[in-house]
Amino acid sequence: MPTLKIVKLPKFSDSLLLQLKFVSCGRGGLVRFECSNPSDFRIEGDGVVYAARTLQRTPVPASPLLIKAVDTTTQQQWVTQVKMMPPTQVQELAVPPVISKTLKEIVFPSQNADSTLKRIKRDWVIPPINVPENSRGPFPQELVRIRSDHDKNRSLRYSVTGPGADQPPNGIFTIDPISGELSVNKPLDREHIPNFHLRAHAVDLNGNQVENPIDIVINVIDMNDNRPEFTHQIWNGTVPEGSKPGTFVMTVTSIDKDDPKTANGMLRYKILSQNPESPSSNMFTINNKTGGIITVAAGLDREKVPQYTLIIQATDMEGNPMYGLSNTATAVIRVTDINDNPPEFTAEMFFGEVPENAVNVIVANLSVTDKDQPNTPAWNAVYKITGGDPTGRFSVPTDPTTNEGLVTVVKPIDYEISRTYVLTVEARNEVPLARGIHSPRQSTATVSIRVKDVNESPYFDPNPKLIKLEEGMMPESTLTIFTAQDPDRHMEQTIRYSKLSDPANWLMIDQNTGRIKTIAILDRESPYVKNSLYNATFLATDNGEKKASGTGTLQIYLVDINDNAPKVFPQEAEICEKPEPNAINITALDGDLIPNAGPFAFELAHRPSDVRRNWTITRISGEYAQMSLKIGYLESGIYEVPIIITDSGNLPMSNTSYLRIKVCQCDMNGDCTDQQHIMAAGLGTGAIISILLCIIILLILVLMFVVWMKRRDKERQAKQLLIDPEDDVRDNILKYDEEGGGEEDQDYDLSQLQQPDTLEPDAIKPVGIRRLDERPLHPEPQYPMRSAAPHPGDIGDFINEGLKAADNDPTAPPYDSLLVFDYEGSGSTAGSLSSLNSSSSGGDQDYDYLNDWGPRFRKLADMYGGSDD
Repeated sequence: MPTLKIVKLPKFSDSLLLQLKFVSCGRGGLVRFECSNPSDFRIEGDGVVYAARTLQRTPVPASPLLIKAVDTTTQQQWVTQVKMMPPTQVQELAVPPVISKTLKEIVFPSQNADSTLKRIKRDWVIPPINVPENSRGPFPQELVRIRSDHDKNRSLRYSVTGPGADQPPNGIFTIDPISGELSVNKPLDREHIPNFHLRAHAVDLNGNQVENPIDIVINVIDMNDNRPEFTHQIWNGTVPEGSKPGTFVMTVTSIDKDDPKTANGMLRYKILSQNPESPSSNMFTINNKTGGIITVAAGLDREKVPQYTLIIQATDMEGNPMYGLSNTATAVIRVTDINDNPPEFTAEMFFGEVPENAVNVIVANLSVTDKDQPNTPAWNAVYKITGGDPTGRFSVPTDPTTNEGLVTVVKPIDYEISRTYVLTVEARNEVPLARGIHSPRQSTATVSIRVKDVNESPYFDPNPKLIKLEEGMMPESTLTIFTAQDPDRHMEQTIRYSKLSDPANWLMIDQNTGRIKTIAILDRESPYVKNSLYNATFLATDNGEKKASGTGTLQIYLVDINDNAPKVFPQEAEICEKPEPNAINITALDGDLIPNAGPFAFELAHRPSDVRRNWTITRISGEYAQMSLKIGYLESGIYEVPIIITDSGNLPMSNTSYLRIKVCQCDMNGDCTDQQHIMAAGLGTGAIISILLCIIILLILVLMFVVWMKRRDKERQAKQLLIDPEDDVRDNILKYDEEGGGEEDQDYDLSQLQQPDTLEPDAIKPVGIRRLDERPLHPEPQYPMRSAAPHPGDIGDFINEGLKAADNDPTAPPYDSLLVFDYEGSGSTAGSLSSLNSSSSGGDQDYDYLNDWGPRFRKLADMYGGSDD
């Protein structure tokens, strides 16, 4: 068995302290040694204990170093203690000290003899120097001695170069130039710089190089000086409820800055606590190496425990709880919902009512309960009608806020067909139920809906109604009987008919029988007829408490008859004075349809006689004809040529249309050149522009003069307003308006207005006397002669006296009749046009010559010329 050992503290790392011997007492199993402080000491398999870092010469801690021996076969353990003291105390106890290693010496390889090449090659590989990090000194601390074989016969100087010596970070390592001892001057940090690469030099006193430089590698030995650090202090994970054991949840990770190749950086994870501990305190486990968390027990139920909180610990030194460094983090595991709770109705029966013919009306609200997480697919309800609605008149959408089912009418319901509906509704979730979960009886409910009777509108059948008639049907003709049906068979109601729309006002309907008659002639060519179809709308109204009405459309298809004469088209054309080129293509327009329209027959009228003498017409086809000059030359002007056009109806209709033809001078292409006379005068573009500018300037001057005249008139009117009212205005003429007079109404004698009594009696026109050429409109009443008014001082008094005399005259006509106040002149010297109608003006005279005077005299020629007709 191991016993207590007392050793002295070494100065350098890797120094041998002691060797433990284990007496097996006849046991055949292997023994494994473990040290309680691996950061400072390490023990080999043969029981040799080494210092893992430089130890300071301080009083030994109270707790001794524990060495544990473990039988790898039976796992039986034995423990012994090693007490460490300074060398002086060890000598006092008469314990022989363990001799530490001497300072390591590095010799420059020799290059003299070929026989030593093998030794040179062996010594050329300089083993790295291991220096523990975080050493507490004292500094400088010697590491190795560098020596050259040439220092036996001459003095040399040693130096080192590289990062940590003469390069940043400078001054970490120094060398004694005479002895060649390489020392470290401060504590090293492996996490900052894990190793240093230096180069050693040897020169003589003159600075000449005596040896080739050698490379020195200094490795910083890791110490367990960093705790594990979790990448997140709080980890969030999820796991579905009802998960089986072994279901992966999440992975937590931790980082240790120490060397991961040593025990200092090897981490182990474990769960310290679980909250809540329901239904078991060990619902989860963690992989101690990877940090993966999995479930180890069944019974996860979100409705009971929605969330678990785990405290996770990460420990280095491979999880050794005695001397490993540790840190903790929190893992929050949320149990996610699955559809393990079906929706259940709050009642077995629901009731509602709806008026008939109502659409998009909510009849009843179906409420359910679901223990799953709200507003998730496992909680959202979906309703389905499984019975009682074979025609699909109802639907049950879901209210997204309350999760209720809204029984809604989507098709009209007829009270006369069905007065009640009993629906069977099933509630489900948006996602299927979890495996092994079945819908209970509470997931189905019954909905009873009562239909309320309302007064429905009458309806026409068929609607629209089409009838076919010939146009031209006379008024008071019966067309059809258009009646409506009342869907309310249980109500005794009467229907009244009225006209709602009749664009052409052709029809009337009997309010009791629905008989439709015409009140005007039906015309297919009316603008209210589209594609030979005329639409009229009628209204049917019942006499219920709340009157209801319906509309029906009557479509009348009008068959065409030949009731429209053709007309020439176009109505205006141009032609040249000479026959070549000389042609006008014309056609005819007929409001009727084929066969009551084309083909057409074209011919020139016989009257006036010059039409057939000057013009000729040639039929091109049944729709077109060609007009041309018959004579060699016709003077420029506008001529109206009568053309007789006859259609092809069963009873053909003819019409005389006038084609207005402009005869003009033409160029070689047959285009009129009347507007080119201005250019023929030799005016250039500049001259035309100058003329236009002069015209514009003249118009501006005229406009300025008009504005000036209007302003002066306003100033005169303003001055007249300032005249004293007592001033005499009898000699002033105020012009209010002028509408013009006859030939003898232009000379005015104002003195007669001022002194009416000076008029000669013969010059006064007696009441009831007119000019000879006047035509009486109605019998004229005979007024008694009134004496002239006395000498009024003003024209106003004169008019007032005349008005008073007329008012007091018992024989005067009513107040709204035309009154004669004064004489306005004798009759006109011009003869009356009525003399043209006199039989004494020469009834035997021949007026046919008026046809040669042009289109303006054609009407007179038709009135007085020709035959007695």
